[in-house]
Amino acid sequence: MRTLSIAALQTAPVARDPEATLELLAQRAPAVRAAVPHAQLLVLPELHLAAVPGLLDEGDGYAESVAVRLPGSLTDRLGEIARQAKLWIVAGSVYERSEDDHIHNTAIVISPDGGLFARYRKVFPWRPTERTAPGDGFVTFDIPDIGRIGLAICYDGFFPEVIRQLAWLGAEVVIQPTLTTTSDRDAELIAARANAIFNQLYVVNVNASQPAALGRSMVVDPEGIVRAQAGEGEELITDVLDLEAVERVRRFGVAGVSRMWEQLDSLDGDGPELPMYGGRIRPRPGAKRA
Repeated sequence: MRTLSIAALQTAPVARDPEATLELLAQRAPAVRAAVPHAQLLVLPELHLAAVPGLLDEGDGYAESVAVRLPGSLTDRLGEIARQAKLWIVAGSVYERSEDDHIHNTAIVISPDGGLFARYRKVFPWRPTERTAPGDGFVTFDIPDIGRIGLAICYDGFFPEVIRQLAWLGAEVVIQPTLTTTSDRDAELIAARANAIFNQLYVVNVNASQPAALGRSMVVDPEGIVRAQAGEGEELITDVLDLEAVERVRRFGVAGVSRMWEQLDSLDGDGPELPMYGGRIRPRPGAKRA
């Protein structure tokens, strides 16, 4: 079996204090390891380490004031935490100052050896409130001998193209750090389940807890079944994902009947035109024709 043991920390930052928030993570990562000795991957909410205040309190200039260069001192410190806890860490996201001085909402992945392993700039910032510059690409990373993980951030989940592209790139799990404070949280959770079904993969949607956000983090399997769901307060959500279930569902179908990937992979390039995308459905790279 290929399994991935995850620990998702639904928590809130020390508002407006990134250093204190990072120090709290340094204390909690070893505690997560002690509580869940088989854990392999620790996930944090969106903009957790940026220590953003409430939705109506952030104000102009906050992102610029806490934006960091990547790699840099933050990733060095996260590397120490990952090494000591022997964990992969998807450290939610941070405000990143890019080489051209734009500010991005960027998810970062730290490996157990302490290196900055991957980063993803949110392609769909939540307009008009979120004024960060959008990213221009999609990111997956491989955990050796386990599987391929895709990265999405919060509002990305409302755009089906994002999760489909990650699946097209081979993702079996999508990690989706989230910071949702608004009344569309129900819709967001429906979208997470739909994205899991349409793409036959796991979705791990990790929201911040109250008072920073509305919580209700969720782990969804490749058939859209909710495996774990948190309440609204601080909570550690744990699960062991069977990645061979992705292969099973893609082979036999959702509920043993709907085999969307098999149908897509059988296309020879002469499928229906998709004018809104300027092309046609194409087989996945390396896909075996039915």
